[in-house]
Amino acid sequence: MTSSSSYSFTLLRHLSPLQLSRSRHCSSSLGTPVRRRSLSAFSFRSSGIRYDLQLIGRRNGRRFCYSSVDFGSFDSESADITPLDNWGAGREGSTGYMIYSSGEDSDGEFVVTPVADIDLPAITVSADDARAVTAHRLAMLGRQRKKHRQVCHLIRHGVLLNMGLILFLVVLLLYVDSCAWRIVRLPLAPFHLTCPFFVSAILASCAGYVCVPLLYVLKIRQIIRKEGPARHSLKKRTPTMGGLFFIPIGVIVAKFIAGFSSVEVSGAAAATLAFAAIGLLDDILSLVKKHNTGLSAWTKIILEVAVGTWFSYWLHTASLSSPYGMKLLVPLPGLGLMFLGKCYLLLASFCFVSMGNGVNLTDGLDGLAGGSAALAFVGMSIAVLPICSDLAIFGASMAGACVGFLLHNRYKASVFMGDSGSLALGGGLAAMACCTGMFFPLFISSGIFVIEASSVILQVLYFKTTNRLHGAGRRLFRMAPFHHHLELCGLKEPVIVAVAYAVSSILALCAGYLGLISA
Repeated sequence: MTSSSSYSFTLLRHLSPLQLSRSRHCSSSLGTPVRRRSLSAFSFRSSGIRYDLQLIGRRNGRRFCYSSVDFGSFDSESADITPLDNWGAGREGSTGYMIYSSGEDSDGEFVVTPVADIDLPAITVSADDARAVTAHRLAMLGRQRKKHRQVCHLIRHGVLLNMGLILFLVVLLLYVDSCAWRIVRLPLAPFHLTCPFFVSAILASCAGYVCVPLLYVLKIRQIIRKEGPARHSLKKRTPTMGGLFFIPIGVIVAKFIAGFSSVEVSGAAAATLAFAAIGLLDDILSLVKKHNTGLSAWTKIILEVAVGTWFSYWLHTASLSSPYGMKLLVPLPGLGLMFLGKCYLLLASFCFVSMGNGVNLTDGLDGLAGGSAALAFVGMSIAVLPICSDLAIFGASMAGACVGFLLHNRYKASVFMGDSGSLALGGGLAAMACCTGMFFPLFISSGIFVIEASSVILQVLYFKTTNRLHGAGRRLFRMAPFHHHLELCGLKEPVIVAVAYAVSSILALCAGYLGLISA
């Protein structure tokens, strides 16, 4: 190397001292063409590993750079260099050399190709351009920090919302347990509703810490609709089918606390698991097809009607305990008892289909369906308490399972319940109403699900009607279900969920009160 040249070395990968000594020997043994040129970058491979070394040279006040050079691993005592006459034919003034190595650690042969000096063009940047680039970078940093603060604020909002929901449910259940003897006029176990609620919530939350990572490993991810809001594309890597771990917990805890001899709890548990099986089949087909269309709409409705028909037949033949001495009665506030006969069975099938699809349509935002279902189950537990205290345990247990699931489903959700969870929740609510005749409290406590399902029906009817009248379909909402319409109006997810929780809380209190005065 000449004394007038100075070099700054950038080591891209760590080299051992032996490898550095070999690289220096190679560069010095290349003869005059390499000694009077400065290599900008060279690399070599040893034991299957490629090492890169970059050199930036300066000669006589001018910076220059060269193309990279490949080196193989060889012994310094047994290196032979052979010029390649045709290697540099495509480049003016370049000469190629092939070096053979015969050592034990040799990787074979390698080629060295020096390149002529190149003068880099001078780059001038005006002060205005520099200020513009700096301002742009600062603006981008400001936007990233602002977006990060917004996300953190929404996450805290989701945590506080979840804590508020749990506090409301616990206080309400404790109050009902404290005055349950006045409602039922029978001695009940202490913490009749609070105990199954807490047991299911704790078990479901603990099961989530085991099952959610497993769903991540199995890559059971949510399929996002292309027609949905654009921001939902960020949720495409979130696992789904969370209903597989919290629905069985709610059913098992209810059966264990209420007793395995309870006929009403056994029927409600069977209907819940049957709807969970329909949802599981839909989820599996969606994952196989890699599209958000598992079972067709008509196939799903036919299966739900089949389960509802079976449950109606079971109601007609099973010996259910009723304080009125007969079945198929509907208690109405201010009107007393109403006997529906065979219409009761048709109403039961309708409730199964409507509730299952209502919860399924509501499951579009983080925590929306789970929290609303927990409130609906608590409202139904209070309503059915005078008629069947065992079914009240079932409702409290399912509400606790929903709360345990919400610890993993709140904003930002780490898992979705999928159809296996949403259909099961709808089936459980419908079963509680069908066993006791509390259809009126059911539709009140499930008001959010009724609104969501009604928005879809109205959207379709309005579009088809305007298409026939005007030749072009119009939309009543920006997007259905209704929570997507609120999203497109500019509301954030936690804000929509908070409003839904507030409305569901009021509806649950109204449903429980109407159920108590009706019984």
